[in-house]
Order: sequence, then C-alpha cells, then structure tokens
Amino acid sequence: EEVGVMIDLERIPLKYEGLSPAEIWISEAQERMIFSVPPEHRQKALDVFEAEGSEATIIGRFTGDHALTLRYDGQIVAELPMEFLHDGLPKEERDAVWVEPTLAEPAPETPEDGDWGDALREILSMPNVASKEWIIRQYDHEVQGLTVVKPLVGVREDGPGDAVVATVDPGGTRGIVVSCGMNPHYGDLDPYEMAAASIDEAVRNSVAVGAKLERIALLDNFSWGITDKPDRLGAMVLACRACYDVARIYGTPFISGKDSLNNEYTTDKGNICIPHTLLVSAVSVIDDVRRAVTMDLKARENLIFLVGRTRNELGGSHLYLRRGETGANVPKVRPEEAVRTYRGLADAMERGLVRSCHDLSEGGLAVALAEMAFAGNLGVGMDLSEVPHDPDAARDEVLLFSETQSRFLVEVAPSDEPAFRAAMERATVARIGDVNQTGRLLVRGVGGGIVLDESVEDLREAFLRTFQW
Repeated sequence: EEVGVMIDLERIPLKYEGLSPAEIWISEAQERMIFSVPPEHRQKALDVFEAEGSEATIIGRFTGDHALTLRYDGQIVAELPMEFLHDGLPKEERDAVWVEPTLAEPAPETPEDGDWGDALREILSMPNVASKEWIIRQYDHEVQGLTVVKPLVGVREDGPGDAVVATVDPGGTRGIVVSCGMNPHYGDLDPYEMAAASIDEAVRNSVAVGAKLERIALLDNFSWGITDKPDRLGAMVLACRACYDVARIYGTPFISGKDSLNNEYTTDKGNICIPHTLLVSAVSVIDDVRRAVTMDLKARENLIFLVGRTRNELGGSHLYLRRGETGANVPKVRPEEAVRTYRGLADAMERGLVRSCHDLSEGGLAVALAEMAFAGNLGVGMDLSEVPHDPDAARDEVLLFSETQSRFLVEVAPSDEPAFRAAMERATVARIGDVNQTGRLLVRGVGGGIVLDESVEDLREAFLRTFQW
C-alpha cells in the first residue's frame, strides 16, 4: 500500500505449461507462500530452501511507484494504482444480528442415592469425550516426528494427552508443542463464549504439558453457516470479538487460519445448519522437552491439587447433553484470572514441581480425574468440599461436572507442596485429594457422603468402548 511492487510472471514455477499471465496471477494452487526478504539476505534465504529440498524463486521486488505492475516476458500486462487496490472499491455492508436464545435453566439432576457413577461412565462414553485411539492408530503420527509427549500417554498408552510435544533435532532438547480447543455445544447459546472457550482450551492444553503463555501462537478455523444471513453473521461477529479480546489479554497472536462457510442445506423437513464452531490450534516452542509433563498419575501418596475456581456453569455441558438438555449458563472465560494461573503453572513446571497435569474440559472435574487415574493405573481419593467454588456452585453435580474454563488437576509430591503453593500464590489452588493403589475412584460429596466409588478399570472400559478398533 505504501510502496508498490513489480512482478515478473514468467518467473513463477508452473505445475502445468501453457497458462496465460492472467491464469498464473489468479491461480489458487496450494502449498505456496510468499516471503519478503531484504536484498542482502537473498542468497542466504535461497540456500536455506535448497538445503531443505524446497523450491524457491525470486519473482519480483518492491518499488516506490505506488503501483502494482505485472510483466510477462518483459511486456507489462497489468498496472493498477495501490490507491485503487486498497480504497477503490467500497466495502460491502451486511446486517449482523444476534438475539440471545430464550432458555430455561433445567433443574439439576440429583439421584436419590447421590451416586454419580452412571453419569460419569455415560459421559466417558460420549463421542466427544471417548477415546479416539481407533483413528490415531490408523496413521503413523511419528514419522520423523521425534515425539516426546504423544497423543496417547500413560502406562498402557491409552490416556488422552493434552498436547503433543516433539523435539526438533535428534538428541536436542528444544521442541514444539501443538494443541487444539473446540466447544461447538456452546455456540448456539453464546458464540462469544464459545470462541473464548476454544481459545482457552487450546492454550491450557499447551500449558498443561509445559508451554509458556508468552510463547504460544494461535490459528483459527471457523466452520459456519451462510454468513449472508444476519443471524449467522451476528454470531460470527461475536466470535471474532472474543478472538480479539482474549488473544490480546493472553498475548497469543493469531498467525494463520482458515474458514469453512455455507455449511447448511435444505431438506424436505426444513433448513439444517451446523453449530457455530471455532476450532483453535495452539503452537509453541519449549526449551527443554525433558521437562514436558503428561496427564497420567505417577505414584501413590502424591497429592492432587485443583487449580482454578469452579462455578455454576453447566450450560452446554456434557452432563446436560446426556439428558438432551442445554442449560443457559455457558462457561465464561476470565482472561486476567487465567493469565495468573497459566504463568504460575509454567513456573511450577519449570522448577520440576509437577508430576502430572491435566486440563478440565468436557465433563469437568469427574472426567479429568477418571482419565488421570486409568492412564496411570492408580486409584484416587478426593473430597468435593475442598474444591474452591462460588457460593451457588456448592452442589455435588456442579463441582463434579461443571466445565468452568482455565482449570487443571495437578499431581505434586508431598515434599514439593510448599514450593508448589509458593509458585501458585497468585492463582486459586486447593489440595483436594491424593493418589493411592486401590484401583478405585472414591469421591466424597459436599455433605460428606460418598458420591462416586468406581473401579478405575470400569471407567477405562467406558472410555474405550465407544469407538472400538
């Protein structure tokens, strides 16, 4: 916009001969990138690409004439002022409308015997929660990958890892972290919080294995309906606002992304539109992969801490979904609070104080605890009365299954408890249980009675049975 550019189209490598200059210029052939390189670094850049066996070609240069100029075999075939390209066409204006759905909060389900075992097993078997090993094992996800933390972890390599960590060089310690977040069930209730939750989940999955917030970058993938429709566009505007608001506070830039729009069609029974959905991927660099943390419990007598405050946020939760209900109180991301949590946890991990860590997402505390237990083939004793919570969340089903964002379960050796609490002094942290060898998940409720007493092996079977391979 400020300078101008001259491009020689005949220099562009072609997959097919015989393309016209116009076809070369507008082609959308994939797997291509454009780099801007200072003249003094030209040969160094070309040498890097050659060393990697990647084709790179100099096709033009920036000028000072404030114009886009295209040449083909020395003949000018297009010349447009930058002013026209940037300001010559009026921007399209569309109506964007969002009307909050009218939803009644369903009454909480409280079985007479206070036993939540059936609910936990059912949620572990739901498609969004259940093991994806059936598809992970169909592909070799480790070709030249040098993975340190794999998609599946634990003593039997069937626990759901939070993120993947891979080294860059054989024998080196630096590595990369990749994770994802997506919460489509929140989209119809609150697109803003849906997008915020997707960002937060992607970020906390990376933090859970050892990434630092300051080194995380994001990618977005919007899957939406027809955005010519005001209600669809209104939902997207809210989602985009959340991306800006949360990423700005986290300091996690969006470096790329894509969209898949118009995902709706008409049948003889009416119009069908997908939920407003944002998939967020997080990428990061980790200095020492030897400090990477996995989610499986490691040893009996270790302590279990809950990081973060639980709130009465069951809207869109899997507890409600199993009953065919939605609720209204969608989890809300509180970015400033989350930043303090993520920085404290990164400090604790860097100091080697964390034995295992797992984020709380689909299914809340109960599901995360079960996953850690069967991944480590160990038992757990926990007391819900020790869980930090808001006053209106003091119910067993809320503390067990609320999907409040920015929370973790952390395993810490008893000798490291003081140092861990010191590292987390700016975050909400509470010791809620310990690890044992009973092979059972035993949870006491707010009133002191047993609300969960389940075989860890039975919970593992519930997790694995949905998608057999």
